[in-house]
Amino acid sequence: MSVNSPGYEERDEDRYVPESPKTANRTPFARDRARILHSSALRRLGAKTQILGAGSGDFVRTRLTHSLEVAQVGRELGKALGCDPDVVDAACLAHDLGHPPFGHNGERALDEVTREIGGFEGNAQTLRVVTRLEPKTVHPSTGEPLGLNLTRASLDAIVKYPWGETELPTREDGTAVRKFNVYEDDRAVFDWLREDAPARRPSFEAQVMDLADDIAYSVHDVEDSVVHNGVSLRVLRDLERAKGVAAQALEWYGWTDEDALLDALDRLRAWGWWAEDFDGSRASLAALKDMTSQLIGRMCNATIAATRQVHGEGPLTRFRAELVVPQETLAEIVLLKAIAVHFLMAPREASPAYAKQRRVLKELVMALAERGPDALEPQFAADYRAASDDAARLRVAVDQVASLTDKSAYDWHHRFVISPRRPRG
Repeated sequence: MSVNSPGYEERDEDRYVPESPKTANRTPFARDRARILHSSALRRLGAKTQILGAGSGDFVRTRLTHSLEVAQVGRELGKALGCDPDVVDAACLAHDLGHPPFGHNGERALDEVTREIGGFEGNAQTLRVVTRLEPKTVHPSTGEPLGLNLTRASLDAIVKYPWGETELPTREDGTAVRKFNVYEDDRAVFDWLREDAPARRPSFEAQVMDLADDIAYSVHDVEDSVVHNGVSLRVLRDLERAKGVAAQALEWYGWTDEDALLDALDRLRAWGWWAEDFDGSRASLAALKDMTSQLIGRMCNATIAATRQVHGEGPLTRFRAELVVPQETLAEIVLLKAIAVHFLMAPREASPAYAKQRRVLKELVMALAERGPDALEPQFAADYRAASDDAARLRVAVDQVASLTDKSAYDWHHRFVISPRRPRG
């Protein structure tokens, strides 16, 4: 067993390419967290869309603030369950590093333009960032980029969907789950980090990270909806409006139990901290913030109690346990997600700006793939020159575009797509 963290073995602290510790006062997992915290990919999240576009207001969250909030929730939840807090913290900080400009809208655009070469998936791109693209370490003999060269436990904690695009599981209705965590040309490091792991089963730390992500964005997206869009939760007292929210849960998340969502709404509305009225005053802002805090505590405490009831005390790590989330808690999370969808996310789907974002990314990818090294940042230009075929070169162009912030995507599109079209005179 490891001397650093109870519940972990020495192999959990292995790195894909071995390194000598630089200091004796930090664990390998603490070093992982620090590498992610200091990464350029994390900094870029400060100018990438969460639910509302970066720059749409001083209050709204970006991918960076969301990731910091996920890390806070995940660290405390993991610590209460016996995980190494730095492993969960690192995974939470890293979980969105692969997201492109414009959030999930940008993700869909890049998936469409790469359908013939394996598609684009934010989770697979995250693994690619931390194992290849982030400029931190290189192989001492070959010079091959190694990304952050994290430990096996931290890498596996990032993997929510432990399969590739050709191995998608299917739902009960026969449709594929369109989520995966590895592209085929990143398969070697994926196979290494998943050595001896049960097939298709995320590690316990990955399950904690995934729940922390769900809790954070379900709660905070409602908060952003209320403040930015002036949404009054009181309108959900109308049964038809509440059923409209339940319908969004079916359309967006596949949740079919309307009664469970309406029951969840009744439970939450019965608490004194449920903030139905909002007028922008300090008092209403404070009430809203208290509601978010109460919701996070409620969901975490219910999960801790349910998991401990099944698995008992002691460290719950790697593949020694499964996270147990009560059905009532799941219903409350989905309800909150659906509220944000109903009031904020669904209405924007048909907006011209939303369509423009997808067009900008698609056109930019094709322009960069055609122009090649002269249009790319130096590290991506090197990847382009080393690419063996058009498919690999297209993937490099996608890597470059996915790394950009929202504003940079527009700037690059203007430079490489719009400006060359203009007649010279």
